[in-house]
Amino acid sequence: MNTIKKSNLIKYALPLVMTVSLFYACGSDDNNDNGDTDAPAVTNYDITPILSKFEGTGLTYSVNGNTVTFITKDLPNHKSPYWDTSNALYEAYNGTNPDWRQNPGSIGEQNITFSIPLNPAEASNKAETPMGAIGISRNGVVFFNQYAAGGASLTNEINSFDQYLGHPANTQYHYHIKPKFLTDTYGEDAFLGLLSDGFPVYGSSENSTTITNTDLDDFHGHVGVTTDFPNGIYHYHITSEAPYLNGNGFYGTAGTVTR
Repeated sequence: MNTIKKSNLIKYALPLVMTVSLFYACGSDDNNDNGDTDAPAVTNYDITPILSKFEGTGLTYSVNGNTVTFITKDLPNHKSPYWDTSNALYEAYNGTNPDWRQNPGSIGEQNITFSIPLNPAEASNKAETPMGAIGISRNGVVFFNQYAAGGASLTNEINSFDQYLGHPANTQYHYHIKPKFLTDTYGEDAFLGLLSDGFPVYGSSENSTTITNTDLDDFHGHVGVTTDFPNGIYHYHITSEAPYLNGNGFYGTAGTVTR
């Protein structure tokens, strides 16, 4: 009788021990997966620290509640062949593109208002970037997305970019790719501006390493620590290959852009 009882005890206790052990093992693996020290824990982002970096011709900003409003005349603070020849900033093209050709446009004063969230957050439903202004650089020049007029590739249009890699659409000057004047001035790893969802744009270098498209997500960004955000923030990078500045849309919820 004692032998039978002992056998039954082993019979029913062994599966229970195995189940508990398996549960504990799975729990341990989950804890290890969440222990990624490279991923910043802070997600309540606040872009206030970089607002003082915005300075340009005809550029102002103001904070109202959880929104920052920029008003820009969209005038580059650097030389270009697209300035009128009578302007002190006029300079004939002296860049490195042997196929450069000037487009018919010219630099003209605009009146563009961005209302951008001061506390950007990931959007549940990501929206495509529109044609036209999708963000603002730190000198007040607007960012456009990776497409030429009509949604075409930039392959041909890129040959009209001036020595600082901007050009006008009619009279609206803008950057599609790296704003060379800003990276020359502040560095390849510098803060360059904001997209209208409030997330910052940085150059093509991070931690002394060149960022490529393979380092970034579908929206052309990632989460990481920057000089301006030591606790980490989602941010975009400009790279040397298409889509250059932005990928499949805004990572966050875009504010408004009016003219």
